Amino acid sequence: MKKKLYEACAFFVEEKHNTVATSIESYKKALFSETKNSAGDKHETGRAMLQLEMEKASQQLVVIIKMREILNKITFENSVGFIRLGSLIITNKSNYFLAISASKIAVENKIYYAISTNSPIGKQLLGKKVGDIIPFNNAKILELY
Repeated sequence: MKKKLYEACAFFVEEKHNTVATSIESYKKALFSETKNSAGDKHETGRAMLQLEMEKASQQLVVIIKMREILNKITFENSVGFIRLGSLIITNKSNYFLAISASKIAVENKIYYAISTNSPIGKQLLGKKVGDIIPFNNAKILELY
């Protein structure tokens, strides 16, 4: 199950990367076109807006690279008894995969939430073990993989 969740997270990251890369390429083409075809204040405003969009896309690319690095740190060894990066956590409220923030993932008709170690729930889960109760909706950890 962990491998399937990992693969879903990796697919999520690749989709984000492809979207951002396409956007950057589009902005580059538009910027080149703006340079060739425009003049005056309209030209400067258009260029400035394109450059801002390219900066936003570049920042998104940095986040995507960090997500890949986090995924590369995950191992599929059996849990060592406490929650850590790569753990699959089953609680009486929800199921979590501690990796990256990728929202809901449906696998084999079950819903799992891919969360990062920096998320509020991720911070509360780190280091906990089976039987612990976490403050998030008073959830009890039932299983740990």
